[in-house]
Amino acid sequence: MIGRLARTAASFGVAAGVTRAVYAGLRRRPSAGWQRTNYAGRTVDLYAGPATAVGAAVATGSGPAAFAVLVAGACGAYDDVRARGDERRGFRAHLEALRDGEVTSGTVKLLGVGAAGLVAGALLKERPLDKVLAGVVIAGTAHFVNLVDVAPGRAALTVLGLGAPGLLRGTVAAAPMGAAAAVLADDLGERTMLGDTGAHALGAAVGSAIAAGNGRLGLAVHAAGLIAAAAYGSRVSDLARSPV
Repeated sequence: MIGRLARTAASFGVAAGVTRAVYAGLRRRPSAGWQRTNYAGRTVDLYAGPATAVGAAVATGSGPAAFAVLVAGACGAYDDVRARGDERRGFRAHLEALRDGEVTSGTVKLLGVGAAGLVAGALLKERPLDKVLAGVVIAGTAHFVNLVDVAPGRAALTVLGLGAPGLLRGTVAAAPMGAAAAVLADDLGERTMLGDTGAHALGAAVGSAIAAGNGRLGLAVHAAGLIAAAAYGSRVSDLARSPV
């Protein structure tokens, strides 16, 4: 018990330390491509995204979770850079564009995060159904954290809330929690934002912790909830872009 607590604390501390170091380094070399205007009209940077992705990946170590974090973060970063000015939101909008022959950055993100989740799930579990359910949980959690990232601190607080129960089962959840905690004050202070990079990376890390700590029933319950949340989020996006 003491050993697990020590490993959990170490993972949290490493994630927080690496995240702060990367975040500080990026802020010393600002780039206009990584700045955005938030809902209140303030200019904020997106450096919390790559910083938390690196911090969570390093603290997670090698293995399926780290793979999922890095791929999800890379797909999110691609969308952060390429989707600037693109007002299309939700799965349906990007799938409609794909049907018309356009591969949007959102489509790349959707398919890339989904594939990474399935690969990580296949490595985490032994039985075929469990592999698929674990993949849905990992990818679904990544998309869910991005879905709630609509206000300062919302995604980071969601990661802390979702990750906390996982600390009772293992140390994997400590990595995204440490990374999220490291930038929470800056996020709430509207100096930075996680963007798709951080939201997807941290979500994939939390999803990996959930997948690793649950059996088939737990995986099925989480997968069903995440699918319902994704469907609801897509419905809200569709309504938001519909003419009134």
